Amino acid sequence: MKQYLSENSEKILEELFTILRVPSISADSSCKNEVNLCAEAVAKLLEKAGMDKTEVIRTAGHPVVYSEKIVDLKLPTVLVYGHYDVQPVDPLNLWETPPFEPVIRDDQIFARGASDDKGQLFIQIKSIAYMLHKDMLPCNVKFIAEGEEEVGSINLGKFLRDHKDRLAADIVLVSDTGMISLEAPSIMIGLRGLSYVEIEMTGPNRDLHSGLYGGAVANPAQVLCSIIASLIDENGKVTIPGFYDDVQELPDSLRSQLAQAPFDLELYKQKLDLREVAGEKGYSVMERVGIRPSLDVNGLWSGYIGEGAKTVLPAKAAAKVSMRLVPNQSSEKITESFIDHITAIAPKTVRLKTIVHHGGEPWCIQTDVSAYIAASQAVKEVFGKEPVPVRGGGSIPIVALFEAELGLKTILLGFGLDSDAIHSPNEHFGVSNLFKGIETVPLFYKYFAESQ
Repeated sequence: MKQYLSENSEKILEELFTILRVPSISADSSCKNEVNLCAEAVAKLLEKAGMDKTEVIRTAGHPVVYSEKIVDLKLPTVLVYGHYDVQPVDPLNLWETPPFEPVIRDDQIFARGASDDKGQLFIQIKSIAYMLHKDMLPCNVKFIAEGEEEVGSINLGKFLRDHKDRLAADIVLVSDTGMISLEAPSIMIGLRGLSYVEIEMTGPNRDLHSGLYGGAVANPAQVLCSIIASLIDENGKVTIPGFYDDVQELPDSLRSQLAQAPFDLELYKQKLDLREVAGEKGYSVMERVGIRPSLDVNGLWSGYIGEGAKTVLPAKAAAKVSMRLVPNQSSEKITESFIDHITAIAPKTVRLKTIVHHGGEPWCIQTDVSAYIAASQAVKEVFGKEPVPVRGGGSIPIVALFEAELGLKTILLGFGLDSDAIHSPNEHFGVSNLFKGIETVPLFYKYFAESQ
């Protein structure tokens, strides 16, 4: 494998660049054509890899790319998932190079989607291509790549239900996560769920002069800030009634196992330019983002924010709030509790409007299942160290959907790093990570097939 990668490195990188160059921003309606073009480009890579059947299937939103290679119906089947859509690139002025003109600097591929998730999706495609080229694919493969992960996979649930028989498999394999480092490999065994709600508060019927009306008319910005501040108490706990009712408390043995992941608090603060960390009392930083739920304001706006002064009492104020959830919390239940609580505490001096955005369920897998063991063996063989199991703070709603709709467990075999700046300017993905990923995935297939 190392010789293959060495001899074909330039060709492999150029193939990846063909999809990195396409601005497939699913949240931007003006990019609809580009999203479709990226789906076609992914399909071409799969056809070139040697898959038996590949098609671009239309949905109510962006298309899903489906492909399969059936070696023998008696063999186990791996269902590979990834997404080809990407986040918006704003603020554009902070990019050192154009986001859709991939370049390599310091062994890093810089481009939007380089790590999340085109680079990692490409690892899966290239691994299949290698196994088929060497006639060493030990099981059947089905492959789906969607174009709406970054907007909540809003049409994929229906796609799974509509194609349930076609998608029958033994395990789902996803490369859309990361590891601690190349020197300290890890495998994600849990993800937090998500509830995302937008709240808007309106006071007067127009912006008012703050001198003529201030003190007599409620200021929606101040009311909203007061309510938001009340959502977290002095111990870092969310104050929404019933928020923790279904939270699964982990036994000390599992907390100890997860604590094996190396973590340098001072380096963490240094990288983020923090004087001190925050969060729920009684839990470490890694536990706060892995095994505990949280609430964060993702956006907040109101009034005049231009240059200079404008003495205005704003008519409206709004905020976007996301809540990350852990087993066994329900996104639907938490969303309802959040809205009920905001409605109960909002004063009559303002009018409240809530908008529910996408959500997703929390997920976890045990480390004693055969697929995890196969992934662990593969990582150990390539990286030279036993991977540490970790729980991630992010959300991939489709993982819980696979279990709910198809009854399938998922292995998150990711090769990104926290430093990859996903969702931010100058997103990047290590060339070494890319090639080590292509080395690792075929070994997962080998060990998984042997375990069945």
